[in-house]
Amino acid sequence: MAMRDPHRLIDRETELRELRSLAEAGEPRLALLTGRRRVGKTFLLQSAWTDERAFFFTAARTSPALNRRQLLLDLARWSGESIEPEDHPTWRSVFGLLLDLRAPEPIVVVIDEFQYLADDERGLAAVASELNAAWERRRPPRPFLLVLSGSVVTTMEAVASGGAPLYGRFHWRGRLDPFDYAYAAEMTPFVSPRERVEAYAVYGGTPRYLAAVDPTASLADNVARLSLSPRGEVRQLVETSLDQEEGLREVAKYRAVLRAVASGQTQRNEIAQRTGLPNDAGLRDKLARLVDLGYLLTRANVDARPNVPVAYAVADPAVRFHHRFVEPHLAVLDRGDPRGVWAAHVAPRFDGVVGLEFERVATQAYDRLRRSRAYPLVERWGRWEGRDRDGASLEVDVVAPLADGRVMTGAVKWNARPLDVSLHFRHLTMLERAAAAGRAWAHAALLPDAPLLYVAAGGFEEGFVDVAGREGRPVVALDLEDLFSAVR
Repeated sequence: MAMRDPHRLIDRETELRELRSLAEAGEPRLALLTGRRRVGKTFLLQSAWTDERAFFFTAARTSPALNRRQLLLDLARWSGESIEPEDHPTWRSVFGLLLDLRAPEPIVVVIDEFQYLADDERGLAAVASELNAAWERRRPPRPFLLVLSGSVVTTMEAVASGGAPLYGRFHWRGRLDPFDYAYAAEMTPFVSPRERVEAYAVYGGTPRYLAAVDPTASLADNVARLSLSPRGEVRQLVETSLDQEEGLREVAKYRAVLRAVASGQTQRNEIAQRTGLPNDAGLRDKLARLVDLGYLLTRANVDARPNVPVAYAVADPAVRFHHRFVEPHLAVLDRGDPRGVWAAHVAPRFDGVVGLEFERVATQAYDRLRRSRAYPLVERWGRWEGRDRDGASLEVDVVAPLADGRVMTGAVKWNARPLDVSLHFRHLTMLERAAAAGRAWAHAALLPDAPLLYVAAGGFEEGFVDVAGREGRPVVALDLEDLFSAVR
């Protein structure tokens, strides 16, 4: 088993290189880094500069005045200069001090959780205006980088949007997202590829959650210890995540919405019925806010019209797992029997949970393998659910328009034993039924040159690809070994 180095930076090499390059430029540069909580923004920034020329300040969730005072005290301690907070009563004065610090030496200044420098978005715009005024003052050119970082993504990105005080000022903007399945596996290096996917289905790609996993223990032991136990590290982080979101009111109602979606209520009217909340503008706003914060995502059929209601899904696997398996069993878990809950409630349903997440893993793997294996470029990933002409249900796991105009379709299966070619023929039958129901994408998918994508955790029986491609169709068939060959 590979040993995990907790100090090694994973999947942030591009951002690291670009940030360091900005710091070496011969004139002042301004950078903006955003991303959800616990995706590793602070770790990236601290990894970029470890020398004494970098000053780091993390704002706290307190008053602007206290943050301003603390920044000045920290700056005095770091620089060795005599700085009296009373001499800098405005943010413009503070930013001017930072911009003139140790001139003409190269300097990096990082202000993390920048959004806490103000009480609200209007106040943050005023702080940004003060920074802009200080930035505009003419100074001799020198290498200087100011990085603003924050976890309230929409608020932080508004600082750089059109009409904002700092619009057009940023030389670099980056957003950190959770890891994909392969990078997550580097933090949870289980021997079995199957367990690596299962770990991703529980913890997703959030580095803070993954760092708590012990790959020398079984996945069941990890889940019981970290996610089910009342003292579980991941459980406590997930339980408090909404409480830490800036400006989020009625947190209990947001939790109820997440639990409803995690339990399979994907339409707004279903969510309203499950939660008891009115199906009105208030619920619509709550759903939109959860999407903005990265807790939910929207899904629609690949050919859905703009006026068709979207379906919602939980974006973070750790949040989905919590609301599906922890919240409904709090009484048992709080009596101290996490392994019993695993055996009675999680294990019998676990393959279904992993199967849903495996569809996302499949698309990530295809994108990783595309260049090395010359796969066609996907314009956008999608799926399709609906009914045929007779009213029978239809579900196609993969419906992906390609950049060359073709449509790739296929199936994704979280299987244990190799699949035979009947999977292929069932898929063709579904395409024919969808085409008969008037679906244009299905007609395109039945053309002789339309590629097929089959991803099966347990692989395929011998001869599967030969039979599936007998009519000349391009066929991509991937198993778990293929998915993790994309990592090597």
